Amino acid sequence: MSTRQLESTEEQPLLDFPLSRRGDVLPEECAWLREKAPVAKVRTLTGDTAWLVSSYALAKQVLEDERFSLKDTANAWVPRQYALTIPPEVVDNMGNINSAGLRNAVMKALNPRRQGLQDWLRAQAGELIDALVAEGGPADLRAGFADPFSAALHCRVLGVPFDDWRRLMSGLDVAFMTAREPFADSALNWYKDVGYFSGQLAAQLGRPAEERTGLLGRFAGLKEADPESAHLTDEMFATVAVSLFGAGAVSTSAFLVLAVLALLQRPELIGYLREHPERMPKAVDELLRWNLSVGDGLPRIALADIQLGDVLVREGELVLVLLEGANFDPEAFDRPEVLDLEREGPHAHLAFGGGRHFCPASALGRAHAEIALEVLVERLPSLRLAVPAENLVWRTGFIKRLPERLPVAW
Repeated sequence: MSTRQLESTEEQPLLDFPLSRRGDVLPEECAWLREKAPVAKVRTLTGDTAWLVSSYALAKQVLEDERFSLKDTANAWVPRQYALTIPPEVVDNMGNINSAGLRNAVMKALNPRRQGLQDWLRAQAGELIDALVAEGGPADLRAGFADPFSAALHCRVLGVPFDDWRRLMSGLDVAFMTAREPFADSALNWYKDVGYFSGQLAAQLGRPAEERTGLLGRFAGLKEADPESAHLTDEMFATVAVSLFGAGAVSTSAFLVLAVLALLQRPELIGYLREHPERMPKAVDELLRWNLSVGDGLPRIALADIQLGDVLVREGELVLVLLEGANFDPEAFDRPEVLDLEREGPHAHLAFGGGRHFCPASALGRAHAEIALEVLVERLPSLRLAVPAENLVWRTGFIKRLPERLPVAW
C-alpha cells in the first residue's frame, strides 16, 4: 500500500480516496484492501469518512440490499465522496421516472434493437473513421471518435440534433467534476442544459406526431395524451433528458476510450477480434470487467445498522463499492489479471452496478461498444498508440478515469 496515503489513527490506518487516476494500471492498493481490509475506513475528498468495499461478494451485498440507498446520498448533512455538482433531486432520477409513469418511454428509447438504430450507428462510426483517415495520423481517438460516437448515440436516442454534440459534451466536464466543496456555477451549468432540452421538447411539441423523434418525441406525446403525466412540467421532462444524456454519454465514451487503450497495449487482441468478429459480444463483456473508468466508487448511504463482513456499518454512514476491487477479485474470476476475451465463468462483472440501480442502458451500452470496436478493428487493423502509455495525461477531479487525449496512428 502506498505510504503516502496512510495516516495513523487510534482506530486503523485511514486511506485517502479516490485511488490512482490512471485508467490503464490497476491501483496497487486493491489486492491489499481485498485481502486485509475488504471493508476499510477511508477519507473522501470532502474530508468525510466512508467504508470502502473491495471484495466481489461484499460489493454484491451492498448493491443488492435496498437498505444501502443511492437516493439518500443527496440528503443534506450526510457524508459525501465529493461535493454535489448537480441538484440533489437529480441523483435518483430513475426513481422519478418510475413515479411519474415514464419508465415505459425511457426503456423503449434505450432499446438497442429499435429498427435501424444499429445500422445507423455503424454508418456514423464509418463516417468518423473516414474523417480521421482523411486528416491523417497521429489523431486523437477520443476527440475524433469516442466522444462524437457516444454523443451521436445519445442525441439519436433523445431526439436532438447531432450538430449540438460539442456543447452538450462540454457541459459534462463540469457536471461530473469531483470537487472538495460546492461551487456556484455548477448549478448554472446544469440549468443551461435543462434550458436546452426544454427548448428541444418544445420543438418536438411543435411537430406533427409522425415527425417526432427520440425520447423527447415520446415525452411530447405523453404530455399531450397521458393524464398521469399532465402534472409534469417541461423542466421535469428536460431534467430526465439531461440526466440520461450526461450519465450515458460520459460512461460510454470513457469505457470506449479505455477499452481501445487496453487493446492497443495488446495488439494481438486486435488481430483476434478482426479474425473473429462473431466473438465481439464476449470480448466486450470481458473489457467491461477489465475497465477502470469508474474511478470513485459507487456510493450508498446505510439506512440501518447492517453487518458487512467483519464490520457493522451504522445507519447514516457512507459506503463506497470499489469496482476494480470486485471485478478483479480472484475469488470470483479465474486469473483476473489476464484480459481474456474468451473468458467463461459463473460470476457476472459489476460494471453496470447491481440491484435496483442496475444500469437501465446496459444493453444499449454493449451494442454501442460492439459496433465501435467492430468498425475500428475492421477499418484500422494496424491501429497503435502513437505515444508511450506513460505519457498519457490522466484527468483529475472527474468522476471517470479518463485520458485527456488518446493519440493513435495506423
